[in-house]
Amino acid sequence: MQTQVKQQIVLASGNKGKLAEFDQMLATFNIEVLPQNQFTVSEVAETGTTFVENAIIKARHAAEATGKATIADDSGLEVDALQGQPGIYSARYSGPGATETSNYLKLLEALKGQPQRSARFQCVLVYMRHAKDPTPIICQASWEGTINQAPQGEQGHGYDPVFIPQGFDCSAAELTREQKNAHSHRGKALELLISAMKNQGIILSNKPTDGHQ
Repeated sequence: MQTQVKQQIVLASGNKGKLAEFDQMLATFNIEVLPQNQFTVSEVAETGTTFVENAIIKARHAAEATGKATIADDSGLEVDALQGQPGIYSARYSGPGATETSNYLKLLEALKGQPQRSARFQCVLVYMRHAKDPTPIICQASWEGTINQAPQGEQGHGYDPVFIPQGFDCSAAELTREQKNAHSHRGKALELLISAMKNQGIILSNKPTDGHQ
């Protein structure tokens, strides 16, 4: 029986919720996802004006600090009635010291009395082989839905408790991890990334179950 060495990729984030999602979806390809806070990676200023720019900034910074291939995720919530806010500022929407709860409570307050509640999560993923990678893989996907009147559910993270995905009558925080991975912006973007990584020979196949390649 041949033991396959796990390929290590650094996730340019310390967010435990994101790490769990990436780890579950990439484990089948014998890839170990390591959070950047496992290394001496400092925080980097997200000075971009788009999700793509910020994801590239984070991926390159983590690759420089670790010397490993990296995946960076930049994602956020766009609310139509708020002209796309909070957008790239989703994680810090409620200001200094923002928490997931304070962010979605501010959002609910901003939408109070607003009948138009359509919204979508956006996710951009960037894979960099190394810090000087001139052609990083970039994948983007979205998840349509509406903003609920109040939070519900305890799974997920971020704005999940107030986001009702299209086709569901519950919040994203009430979905199972398997349901979320199958429908979410991050799940769909990761499927695109996996496909691109296969096409470029970065990952070869699913993890063997019988000890053979």
